[in-house]
Amino acid sequence: MMDVLRAQKISESPVMGNVTYDGTPIYIQHVDNQNETARIYALEDPDNELTVSIDSLEEK
Repeated sequence: MMDVLRAQKISESPVMGNVTYDGTPIYIQHVDNQNETARIYALEDPDNELTVSIDSLEEK
Protein backbone atom coordinates (compact mmCIF):
# COMPACT_ATOMS: atom_id res chain seq x y z
CA MET A 1 0.00 0.00 0.00
CA MET A 2 1.35 3.40 -0.98
CA ASP A 3 0.91 6.75 0.73
CA VAL A 4 0.24 10.13 -0.86
CA LEU A 5 3.72 11.56 -0.29
CA ARG A 6 5.47 8.56 -1.86
CA ALA A 7 3.14 8.64 -4.87
CA GLN A 8 3.84 12.36 -5.29
CA LYS A 9 7.61 11.77 -5.18
CA ILE A 10 7.38 8.99 -7.77
CA SER A 11 5.21 11.09 -10.11
CA GLU A 12 7.71 13.99 -9.94
CA SER A 13 10.79 11.82 -10.39
CA PRO A 14 12.52 11.68 -13.79
CA VAL A 15 13.14 7.98 -13.09
CA MET A 16 10.02 5.85 -13.33
CA GLY A 17 9.45 3.79 -10.20
CA ASN A 18 8.41 0.16 -10.24
CA VAL A 19 4.75 0.68 -9.33
CA THR A 20 1.82 -1.64 -10.00
CA TYR A 21 -1.94 -1.38 -9.87
CA ASP A 22 -3.77 -4.70 -9.54
CA GLY A 23 -0.55 -6.46 -10.56
CA THR A 24 -0.07 -4.36 -13.73
CA PRO A 25 2.99 -2.07 -14.10
CA ILE A 26 1.78 1.54 -14.30
CA TYR A 27 2.96 5.11 -14.75
CA ILE A 28 1.70 7.78 -12.34
CA GLN A 29 0.77 10.93 -14.27
CA HIS A 30 -0.68 13.06 -11.50
CA VAL A 31 -1.41 12.83 -7.78
CA ASP A 32 -4.41 14.54 -6.18
CA ASN A 33 -3.32 15.00 -2.56
CA GLN A 34 -6.71 16.22 -1.36
CA ASN A 35 -8.66 13.22 -2.68
CA GLU A 36 -5.75 10.77 -2.26
CA THR A 37 -6.10 9.59 -5.85
CA ALA A 38 -3.68 9.20 -8.73
CA ARG A 39 -4.12 9.49 -12.50
CA ILE A 40 -2.38 6.45 -13.96
CA TYR A 41 -2.03 4.34 -17.07
CA ALA A 42 -0.70 0.85 -17.69
CA LEU A 43 2.73 0.86 -19.35
CA GLU A 44 1.40 -1.53 -22.00
CA ASP A 45 -1.74 0.57 -22.63
CA PRO A 46 -0.93 4.32 -22.31
CA ASP A 47 -4.19 5.37 -24.01
CA ASN A 48 -6.30 3.89 -21.20
CA GLU A 49 -6.02 6.33 -18.28
CA LEU A 50 -7.61 5.68 -14.89
CA THR A 51 -8.07 7.57 -11.65
CA VAL A 52 -7.48 5.25 -8.70
CA SER A 53 -7.08 5.41 -4.94
CA ILE A 54 -3.41 5.82 -3.98
CA ASP A 55 -3.66 3.04 -1.42
CA SER A 56 -4.42 0.60 -4.26
CA LEU A 57 -0.93 1.17 -5.74
CA GLU A 58 2.07 -0.97 -4.81
CA GLU A 59 5.74 -0.18 -5.15
CA LYS A 60 7.91 -3.21 -5.93
